[in-house]
Amino acid sequence: MTSENKDSDTMPDPLLIQESGEVYRNPTEVQMSQIVLPCHANHCGELSVGQLLKWMDSTACLSAERHAGCSCITASVDDIHFEHTIGVGKVVNIIAKVNRAFTSSMEVGILVTCEDLYTDRQWKVCHAFATFVARRTEAGKVQLKQVIPRTQMEQMEYSLAAERRRMRLIHAEIITDLLSKCQEYQDAVPAERTRVESVELVLPPHANHQVSTFGGQIMAWMENVATIAASRLCNAHPTLRSIDMFHFRGPSHIGDRLVLKAIVNNAFKHSMEVGVCAEAYQGGEPLRHINSAFMTFEVLDSDRKPCTLPRIRPEPVDGKRRFQEAIARKKIRLDRKYIISCKQTEVPLSVPWDPSNQMYLSYNNVSALKLMDNRNNWVLASEKNKVRLYTLEENHMLCFKVEMNVRVSAEQTFHLLSDLRRRKEWDRHYESCEVINQADEDDTIYRVATPSVTKGGKGKDFILLASRRKPCDSGDPYLIALRSVTLPTHPPTEEYTRGEVLCAGFTIWEESSSVTKITYYNQATPGVLPYISTDIAGLSSSFYSAFSACSQFLLANKDSLAPKPSVQY
Repeated sequence: MTSENKDSDTMPDPLLIQESGEVYRNPTEVQMSQIVLPCHANHCGELSVGQLLKWMDSTACLSAERHAGCSCITASVDDIHFEHTIGVGKVVNIIAKVNRAFTSSMEVGILVTCEDLYTDRQWKVCHAFATFVARRTEAGKVQLKQVIPRTQMEQMEYSLAAERRRMRLIHAEIITDLLSKCQEYQDAVPAERTRVESVELVLPPHANHQVSTFGGQIMAWMENVATIAASRLCNAHPTLRSIDMFHFRGPSHIGDRLVLKAIVNNAFKHSMEVGVCAEAYQGGEPLRHINSAFMTFEVLDSDRKPCTLPRIRPEPVDGKRRFQEAIARKKIRLDRKYIISCKQTEVPLSVPWDPSNQMYLSYNNVSALKLMDNRNNWVLASEKNKVRLYTLEENHMLCFKVEMNVRVSAEQTFHLLSDLRRRKEWDRHYESCEVINQADEDDTIYRVATPSVTKGGKGKDFILLASRRKPCDSGDPYLIALRSVTLPTHPPTEEYTRGEVLCAGFTIWEESSSVTKITYYNQATPGVLPYISTDIAGLSSSFYSAFSACSQFLLANKDSLAPKPSVQY
């Protein structure tokens, strides 16, 4: 093991005591615990990742079926990063539960931890999200019941599941946008030397209770050939560090011959990417594409440090395409680690924006607002004419929110507030606002200028990414999330002091067809605090004036059509 410290991510939700006096437990939660035996391990005495994938898929499938009440199949498994290896004799604990159900598919969250029974220590191994689809019945497509979140953690995962689903749908487009010309090295290892092909006959022990090839078994076979390909490049035992999404594109059944192919797509300084695919056939029929994935391996020295790897020379045509795509995926992994994986308190105030990391910046933007919206320990600081100001101090950070109701439809409120150029019509802190980049239909970058809060001082300007989201389901709010980004085309100027916003935005809830609840959130930063500090201290009520003006603005424009921002690329 590389580390055996306790990890805060392994901690369960705080206990929720129900009216009956019983401790609440998520009705879809399924747990599995396995002692790692020698038969589960590779020649290094570590749990085979293929075996772990089988356990994870099995646990997640049982959770999905508990919610659906019918048979379910694995559609995909999101990217997995393995933080630690697991030795023989340790206990693997897997918890799976349904985060959210859509029409006929659902997201299942999977947490894997490792336990040392002799020292009573536990640590996180990985965290993954899998998508399962309810199998069609004779009556047709299954309509899944909605998940009802009960705890704060469940509400957060329920809310974020919609944004993760959005990311899955546009992931392939990002890869295409990042493709660039590849550089070849004369002393590189030919990629064809790493090519592996293996066939497996699907027998009854490989099938699940639905007589289909067990998804976890297919993933285990894929991991096996990928490990062989990686070993052929480095002539050593590689360690699997991460997997880019498994995507099941078709079914497989008993009697199928599964052809598994793997090749090293690219080798970087300390890691390599192996592409692997699974195809199936029976008799003389053509091959059917079943699954594909990309696995990142490292080779560790005696001190558990990554070794330097040889370069790879890609095969012509398809090999060069795979070589380029591997570079793009590495860029995405770095963006994801930098923007998403770190804790919210560790996120830098302003992150450089470019088209390649747009998807992850938007996800971070929206998820940060949803996390703030799900907090339940806000303290009422001030109230005036039903406009309420709340504060929250946590981890040395100050957040505030302002709530009010307006007699304007939620959809119209969303359209009016999501165009930041109109905010100067009601917010005196907005001196000017311009669109500087229309990233996509729902994400816009603005430059906002604000006056100085002190006499004779310089004003501030902000470069803000605004991400707007309509409800995914009934009962969801409209969202307008804001955070600072940096653009090389708009550096700080002498005229203004560059301010930064870590997390801000609106949630817009439909109370009825004509009444909407608006909540504005802001995670206070040094650049924002001067505008609100006197209100929080109770020395003024300028927040009331601003949001009264907002209410009047919405009422005056409740029948107007909001113009779309002019597109600039």
